[in-house]
Amino acid sequence: MGAARVKRRFSAVVDGPVEEEEVMSRRPRQRFVGKDGRCNVTFVNMSERGQRYLSDLFTTCVDIRWRWMLVIFTLSFLLSWLLFGFAFWLIAFMHGDLSIRLTPIIGEPCFFQVNSFMAAFLFSLETQTSIGYGFRSVTEDCPLAVVAVVLQCIVGCIIDAFIIGAVMAKIAKPKKRNETLVFSETAVVALRDGKLCMMWRVGNLRKSHLVEAHVRAQLLKPRVTPEGEFLPLDNVDINVGFDTGTDRIFLVSPVTIVHEINDESPFFEMDQKTLENDSELEVVVILEGMVEATAMTTQCRSSYLASEILWGHRFEPVLFERKDGYQVDYSFFHRTYKIPNTPFCSAKELAEQEYIQSSRSSFCYENEVALQLVSPDDEPDQRMYPTVMVTYHNHLFMVSMDNAPFVVI
Repeated sequence: MGAARVKRRFSAVVDGPVEEEEVMSRRPRQRFVGKDGRCNVTFVNMSERGQRYLSDLFTTCVDIRWRWMLVIFTLSFLLSWLLFGFAFWLIAFMHGDLSIRLTPIIGEPCFFQVNSFMAAFLFSLETQTSIGYGFRSVTEDCPLAVVAVVLQCIVGCIIDAFIIGAVMAKIAKPKKRNETLVFSETAVVALRDGKLCMMWRVGNLRKSHLVEAHVRAQLLKPRVTPEGEFLPLDNVDINVGFDTGTDRIFLVSPVTIVHEINDESPFFEMDQKTLENDSELEVVVILEGMVEATAMTTQCRSSYLASEILWGHRFEPVLFERKDGYQVDYSFFHRTYKIPNTPFCSAKELAEQEYIQSSRSSFCYENEVALQLVSPDDEPDQRMYPTVMVTYHNHLFMVSMDNAPFVVI
């Protein structure tokens, strides 16, 4: 089904330009980033995938599930014991120390109390784990056995360092820190400081701080270029205060992230109705910072679909002042309340309306000032008719108060 969809898209590009409305009218796409931060992406048809993963074995061990890590942990030690146990048994067999002898025993054996494969395996285990029961040991009469014991000690140290390092890195992995970093279930659009803004909340459930915490956001939406190329996921950055530094937050109590919808925002021409009917829109929000205990960088992700962005709502307060300090009530973290006077138009239309109103007010004020300069007691021929410069709709007018026509400059 996926191949057929790609084929239809390709044929549409070849036969003629793809209409953006036709592409957007398809069924709603899957969420790219889940609410829990997991990316809904699978990789297929990867050439040499196993070889590439094995070339970075340490990262592979850190990323795999614990059940597979336990299997690797067990097999690495068990196989090394079996390998060196077989080597010890073969050395003893060739030296004639076993019950089945190729040559008669001359001098001391290579190993004491190693007369079978099971005994050789136990000797290998005791050597690598430094148990040392005292019954089995290597003698100086067989240099090859001494070399084998030295090699096993070196290999054992390497395995210990690798496995223990991978396990510790997996335990200290800051991924679990994300469980105590939360995003609000919904985002809201409302007026703040007279400007239309999109807002969402982030919170830290632990008392330990997130060092150098900062937020980022992106808008994911399919787009058709003027050349007819279909982009299934076009990434557009959403400014959350990078220029002013407000993207860096002090996450002690829940913080509301604010994106001002201005002429540089991808939501500038989007009104409430357009937002509610846009089934392809997805806002991905990212919180990054260093874990205070380990100084390791962690990243927490979430996303909001168009149905999860509430127009004309605000978040309820969660921070309350008490006699002994401040208190955060997380029962209000996801709650919102409706703002009746929120405009339903887009930020672009709102800016145009404010500009027209301010221009009209300026024109009326200039006329009032000009009229006050004319004295009603003066004779008609002796009156001084001032000339006033008025700005209206991006044009400069010269207004003469003697009923002369306007002069546009």
